[in-house]
Amino acid sequence: MDPTVQQQVVKVGRTDREIVTDHVVAEAPFELRIGDTPIAVLMRSPGHDADLALGFALTEGIVLRPTEIATVRQLPGDDQGDRWLLDLADGVTIDPEQFRRNLYTSSSCGVCGKASIDAVRVAAPQLSEGPVLDRDVLFSLPEKMRAHQSAFTLTGGIHAAAAFTPSGDLVALREDVGRHNAVDKLIGALAADVWPLSELVVLVSGRVSFEMVQKVAVAGLSIVCGVSAASSLAIELGRELGVTVVGFLRGEECNIYTGEHRIV
Repeated sequence: MDPTVQQQVVKVGRTDREIVTDHVVAEAPFELRIGDTPIAVLMRSPGHDADLALGFALTEGIVLRPTEIATVRQLPGDDQGDRWLLDLADGVTIDPEQFRRNLYTSSSCGVCGKASIDAVRVAAPQLSEGPVLDRDVLFSLPEKMRAHQSAFTLTGGIHAAAAFTPSGDLVALREDVGRHNAVDKLIGALAADVWPLSELVVLVSGRVSFEMVQKVAVAGLSIVCGVSAASSLAIELGRELGVTVVGFLRGEECNIYTGEHRIV
């Protein structure tokens, strides 16, 4: 499924106007189920939906490790494959109602619909010391990520999350209309091979918010960077969990809010 669609738009200049075909970001509902129970409806860009389902299940604490899920499968229907089911592994039991969201989650919201504020903080594992990142490598990451943001090149309106090795090699990248969905897709893709994910650096294309820090920490990652600012709650959570939080990563400058010992 393609995360972009084509639309006719009226392009207006100072002295002219014309009808042109443009690429825009696709946004559609994604329903995740355990058994017969829907537990969340996310607004996302279609594509890499199995990654999204697995990543969401892990970062929201629905399961503690990928092996607790036997399969992630698309349910048949006439809704363009927007319903997905988590089949739990033998011996794993989950009360779906414990994780069911009261409201659907929009593309701009990571923790909307939580039943209580206590449910927001998903238990994260004790983080390892994590990698030490040379600042020259750090400064090179946004340009490397931008070179692989194919949907952004077409639309100019989609978020990205990328994982890099400490030496600056791109491991995986995912794009989505929702910032948190991009992170979940990234973590879901990586979790298929190894869990937890310790020696990697995550870069997001926007600001670093609370849910970004929470999700990378749950995955065992200790460095998260953004090209924009970090929120106050992201900084507080990063300090609490021992995550290095970097913001305004542009050119050869950045702000290190927490965990500065990992950047040399």
